[in-house]
Amino acid sequence: MNKEINRRTFLKGLAGSAAGVAAMNMMGGVATAKAETAAPAFEGKKQFAGAANVRKITDDLYYIGVNDRRIELFENVYPVPRGVSYNSYLLLDEKTVLFDTVDRTAIGPFFENLEFALGGRKLDYLIVNHMEPDHSSAIAQVVARYPEVTVLCTELAVSMMKQFHEIDINKHGYAVKEGMELNAGRHKLVFTMAPMVHWPEVMMTYDATDKILFSADAFGTFGALDGNLFADEVNFETEWLADARRYYTNIVGKYGPQVVSVLDKASGLDIATVCPLHGPVWRENIGWFIDKYVKWATYTPEETAVLVVYGSVYGGTENAAGILASQLSAAGMRNVKVLDVSKTHVSELIAESFRCSHIVFASMTYNMGIFTPMKNFLLDLQAHNLQNRGYALIENGSWAPAAGKQMKDILDTMPGMTQIGSTVTVRSTPNDENAEQLAALANEIVTVIAGTPMPLTEAAPVAAAPVTKWRCTVCGYVYEGETMPEDYKCPLCGVGPDKFEPVV
Repeated sequence: MNKEINRRTFLKGLAGSAAGVAAMNMMGGVATAKAETAAPAFEGKKQFAGAANVRKITDDLYYIGVNDRRIELFENVYPVPRGVSYNSYLLLDEKTVLFDTVDRTAIGPFFENLEFALGGRKLDYLIVNHMEPDHSSAIAQVVARYPEVTVLCTELAVSMMKQFHEIDINKHGYAVKEGMELNAGRHKLVFTMAPMVHWPEVMMTYDATDKILFSADAFGTFGALDGNLFADEVNFETEWLADARRYYTNIVGKYGPQVVSVLDKASGLDIATVCPLHGPVWRENIGWFIDKYVKWATYTPEETAVLVVYGSVYGGTENAAGILASQLSAAGMRNVKVLDVSKTHVSELIAESFRCSHIVFASMTYNMGIFTPMKNFLLDLQAHNLQNRGYALIENGSWAPAAGKQMKDILDTMPGMTQIGSTVTVRSTPNDENAEQLAALANEIVTVIAGTPMPLTEAAPVAAAPVTKWRCTVCGYVYEGETMPEDYKCPLCGVGPDKFEPVV
């Protein structure tokens, strides 16, 4: 990370944004919301006991999030057996400031928490760091229940606000820019853009007074909060890290360069607390967790370990994978992990691939190609931008083995992927010759690991001649070339060449 970036660098944009700062400091009331009619106040007993669910983080910052233990698939894709939390925070200063809302399934308890935490005060500001529906579904109701609230979001979130809620920001709030500051009284809140971490409209908010970073989806994790709000109150490394890794690698993993850019901004900030939108709040040992993010974002293996992933129908390929794993252990390799690609959810396969330094892919030949679950996994790895790994291949085929070459074709499109040894070919079931080949491959993998520093590849060489660069105004991706092709699509966010601007 760039150690030259510091708090002064982060805040220096304020000097050139006097007009914007003045506008922020003069924010007043807004028109009544048309998106939704406010529900009448309920005088009876509260169903969700908001008073008991609100947690104090600092003297004037409160956690008002909601846990969801009923959910089975996050984003209807990722298994979450421990559930998930939807985090929201309320600052009670001279002005009251709400940071994000919750998923639509959690709106009831959320509003009881918010109402109790406000204690009869009006809500002055709603800061929208992220427009994904699990954090923004209550926006329309917030505007309806608290008609004087001012909504603050990024320019790119403005159109999304209309798409999700039919809310016109010009009537109900403002779009903010990099470095703009909101004066809430004692607290100075500074906005920093974080595009493609992991949506293009994302921003983070830094409380320069109490050194708190409201980090949107960054530094989040799967898992409901079981009473303990802070990461230092749980056994995070043994009970939460696997879910944190699976959360990052599957949801944000594709956007490593964008995450690195945000980490560079944060590296010089004096951060005492990190408040993410999922999972526990960080107030101790933050550097340890940031180091994990640095590794994941730069595609640096988290551990020197070998992952053996196999796809098998009748057991022959599974047997070969088991033989290799045993031989790796016999050769002195620790931390070997074997996973069946057919029964292990792909989100776990992706997470383990980010963790391990070396991966062995063992696939039977199926319809003259790669076994379908293995092929899907490889394409998912490619889509998540995994790189900088050593890999080895085992193929099986009763009459025409073909999986090895096709696996290699996919892997070789991924940067920094280096094959170790020759592909081992099995005919139906392993024989004595295969056993010797697998033992030799195990020794070769261990030898390479012993003599190869991490990361596995060097940085790409700098081009000898300067080239024209074009930056995507949506996600920040940089295209290199003298002109933009008319039919070009950004590989990250999919917009056309009209959304690119020349880099001066």
